Amino acid sequence: MTTEVLLTGGAVVDTDESAHRTDVLVRDGVVTERGDAGRITADADATVVDCTGRLVLPGLVDAHSHAGSLVFDETVQLALLRQGVTTIITGQDGVGPAPGDGSYAARYFAAIDGSHPTYRGDGLAGLLATYDGTTALNVATLVPAGTVRHEVMGDDPAPADPEQLDAMRTLVRQGMADGAVGLATGLDYVPGLHADTEEIAALAAESAAADGVYVTHMRGGYEANAGAGIQEIVRIVRAGGGPAHVSHLHAPVDLALAELARAEAAGAPLSFDAYPYSRGCTILSMLLLPADLARPGTDDLARALAADDGRAEVRAAVLDRVLGRADLGPGWAEQITLSHVPAPEFHALQGRTLADAAAATGTDPVDLALDVLVDSDLQVTVVMRVPHPRTPEQLAELFRSGGHTGGSDGIFVGTYPHPRAYGTFARYLGDYARSGLLSWWDVQQHLSTVPAERFGLGLRGAVAPGWIADLVVVDPERVRARSSYAEPMLLAEGIDDVLVAGVPVLTAGALTHAIPGAGIRRTTWSRPATASAGGR
Repeated sequence: MTTEVLLTGGAVVDTDESAHRTDVLVRDGVVTERGDAGRITADADATVVDCTGRLVLPGLVDAHSHAGSLVFDETVQLALLRQGVTTIITGQDGVGPAPGDGSYAARYFAAIDGSHPTYRGDGLAGLLATYDGTTALNVATLVPAGTVRHEVMGDDPAPADPEQLDAMRTLVRQGMADGAVGLATGLDYVPGLHADTEEIAALAAESAAADGVYVTHMRGGYEANAGAGIQEIVRIVRAGGGPAHVSHLHAPVDLALAELARAEAAGAPLSFDAYPYSRGCTILSMLLLPADLARPGTDDLARALAADDGRAEVRAAVLDRVLGRADLGPGWAEQITLSHVPAPEFHALQGRTLADAAAATGTDPVDLALDVLVDSDLQVTVVMRVPHPRTPEQLAELFRSGGHTGGSDGIFVGTYPHPRAYGTFARYLGDYARSGLLSWWDVQQHLSTVPAERFGLGLRGAVAPGWIADLVVVDPERVRARSSYAEPMLLAEGIDDVLVAGVPVLTAGALTHAIPGAGIRRTTWSRPATASAGGR
């Protein structure tokens, strides 16, 4: 049965970078026609969306999302759609449910990704199938290299031998054949941090052979250390592992731009995602614990603390780590705010800095952190304030860089998350586009067109005949993020109508409960070389 949607009265941003008053007709999930007001004839039973005074943009792509196991939850769908996000890319930081049965990711990254409600095996193909017709958004995934390593080597920190490396390459090759959009590493997390450059390059080469992207949470803590991480990526790209993409690039803007230019001059042009916030968010165990104590579960940590002089030795190791990080230092306990703490006895400390929480409980920040980790099975997330926050003007300079894409790094677990999960894309649209720091063309390109092309998401990223009708209607005067560090779960405003595959999924700001989303397979949706976003 043919289904039509007519979007009338709105404006479309075209290749001349201007917004033009244009009606848009959608039929069976695809944009079929564009034209001046009143020039398009729709079926009598077509759904009509009045877009007067609003912009019609292609659906936005969250290039770094941790909602892959939680996107079935309508509260998460609403948070994303109210920002204009219609596609998320998951498997980030080298951890994801597949390959394997999902148990490793569910335990290690439960505080970040949550637990997938239905996936229990069958690889990336099985995982992608869980999204077909079950959610309002599209989901693409990367092959998570940390999960791959764990499947082959468990928690063994040793370098991979030839047989193990071959087994890992086979898993990556299969994941790409199943439809993954690339390979992801998390080189500050276990077991990814045990992988050397040669191992990563060998796995990235399998992704590159299938036209995939190598995506990485770089080694070394970002900020002032970002240069070293980028140079490792350059070596991987030059060994045949490219193209490459940097996850959540946060560093002094001048340093970041200089290192990106240096990489391009070395023959390894990089794309990257970023979010318009200065604070980060991660699991507390990664920040504080040495690798041998940061593996999933608390057995290793509990044994270490129980040994003779064990607590003193662990405390010393923690202090060595935090004082040695470029993004922390002497004031580390004041920079770390407890975000998600599942242990009931510590719930009241959520939203407080470690320094404040320790003072309130009459203990020391290190001892408190260790107790919180043990009692919460390591499932603790924190928001981390960087020493030198960037201004919107500085961040806009980075966001205008050609390789930039929007990525929220959004975490929806817990009751006190980082506000980026609920506000990243609305903040781009409101704080940056409306203010003139970015143009609406910049927004369309960097938040939709560029990531759709980079990750092979098919004919998405333009409002043009023949392209998939993932569409967002934006009120440019009203759109804004409402979430904040104090109230992180407030929904964005100014986006009330969204289509996914031509089906209205958000109307008048509320979910329609339609579930046209799909698992996007790169092998299915590879873009024809002749396809163009077109103009008027």
